[in-house]
Amino acid sequence: MLADTTDIDRRGTMKVRADAIEAWEQHVALFAIVKLDPDGIVRGWNVGAEALKGYSADEIIGEHFSRFYRAVERENGLPGTLLERARADGSVEDHGWRVRKDGSQFWAHVTITAIHDDAGIGGFVKIVRDTTSEKQAQDEQTSLQRTFAHDLISPVTALRGYLDLLEDEIGSDHRYLRLALETSEHLAAMAGALMADAIRGVRDDERTFDVSLVVRGSASVVLRAGAEERIRFDRLDTAVVRGDVLALRRAFANVLENAARYSDGDIHVEVVRSEGSVAITVRDAGRGIHPDDIATITDPGERGRLAEPEDGGTGLGLASVAAAVAEHHGTLQIESTIDVGTTITVTLLVTG
Repeated sequence: MLADTTDIDRRGTMKVRADAIEAWEQHVALFAIVKLDPDGIVRGWNVGAEALKGYSADEIIGEHFSRFYRAVERENGLPGTLLERARADGSVEDHGWRVRKDGSQFWAHVTITAIHDDAGIGGFVKIVRDTTSEKQAQDEQTSLQRTFAHDLISPVTALRGYLDLLEDEIGSDHRYLRLALETSEHLAAMAGALMADAIRGVRDDERTFDVSLVVRGSASVVLRAGAEERIRFDRLDTAVVRGDVLALRRAFANVLENAARYSDGDIHVEVVRSEGSVAITVRDAGRGIHPDDIATITDPGERGRLAEPEDGGTGLGLASVAAAVAEHHGTLQIESTIDVGTTITVTLLVTG
């Protein structure tokens, strides 16, 4: 009986192990796992990569991984930029459209991790997940927002008309009237741009614009009283980027709004272009962010332990900033010291 029991246990253990291995293989197949050498040449290719991208290992090994990107990303140097960031920081995450063998596109969540050996960087591991369904849900939400923009145009137009009449009555020198006029102009522009995109079917990531103008314009929609007098534009380089002008305007406005909420002094803004990128920096001299909160301050609903109830805010501002920056293949850096201030830097790729 002992032998029979042992044999049963052994078979049962083997069955459990086989089931576990099968489940693990199915889980791995959900992800494309691609091994790259230091130059970005494909050296390894799992079954998930073949299923997701359509290439067999024999077809793709030895090719450069940039072939998975659209022409516009290749022209902007995005594949090389991602490898450099992974090389410098250890790993990098990205979201964007990728191209299959048959030319079809899918929305991907990508993580590239540098692999170290005795000589330095020995290569990279690239993990890709198809998040097209999540992107489609987000696009449906955007469609609803554009419907809202359509319904918003009439009252915004009426508001602008009333402000013009008020200007005739009291003159254009009144500071609050001037701010109200500027804000109404931005509201009208935002609603009009959303409507134009919906009618023409123009994708947000096909727009090009000077980001310095967007940064400057975002300051006028910051609603904190007196904030407009504290914002100092120390440098505004011309830098053309590709993306969603409305999303970036909201992102920069949220950064400025936070700086105005948590500080009383001047807020310094710089737009500095360098080779291939542009850095937008907002620096305040406020209460700062607690060091233990830096890693989570961009999580939705997270306000940080130094926030006070009377400050207002919902903890969604920096979360939306982080999302907008990620959509544009950019980086968000937050540096802060308690009672000294906070510096937020957004870095974006430039076109041309």
